[in-house]
Amino acid sequence: MDDAAEVSRLLDILGNRNRRRIIELLRQKPCFVTEISETLMLSPKAVIDHLQLMEREAILSCQTDDRRRKYYYLVNDILVDISLKQTRVLTCEDDDDDETDQVKNSVRMFGQMIKAHDMILSNLEQINHDIEIKINDLARNHKDLFTSDREISVIIALSHDSLTLEELEQVTDISKKDLGEILKRFERRGIVGRTRDLYTLRGIHAE
Repeated sequence: MDDAAEVSRLLDILGNRNRRRIIELLRQKPCFVTEISETLMLSPKAVIDHLQLMEREAILSCQTDDRRRKYYYLVNDILVDISLKQTRVLTCEDDDDDETDQVKNSVRMFGQMIKAHDMILSNLEQINHDIEIKINDLARNHKDLFTSDREISVIIALSHDSLTLEELEQVTDISKKDLGEILKRFERRGIVGRTRDLYTLRGIHAE
């Protein structure tokens, strides 16, 4: 493959912000799908799709640990150095006022970004707190249905997106046999629905 085609291929991969975030996370350490999903706040299905694409491109690979959990790690890191050179035609009318205005605009925009960042973090902390309360509420008030953390993890996974049994196994690290029993109970209670191979949390996605 020539250099131009290689660069084009890498830019296609890096053009997706979430794939760049996954690569950055895997630079720090190998991760399971659940770790990536929870850390980056992405749906497990989206994480799996990104991982499979990058695995096909030989950017990352995976191994299975003693508990048969699959974790991913970088095989070939991507380091891109891009330099932008601004070309400007100077005229006799250019003066220090232009540079001062640019600095003011940059500082103002930076301040707005920081405020937006702080607001998002504040809202995120509140949402995470509410989620923890709801999880504890489910576990406490529905002990007949949620007998362990595994059932809760299935609900959390399906809250992100509809998943197949294989995807649920990869995301939750629960065996297909145990998942089958959990899903059957959820189906009988009307919590989970099934369309072909996809399991869906009722009232969230398909309905």
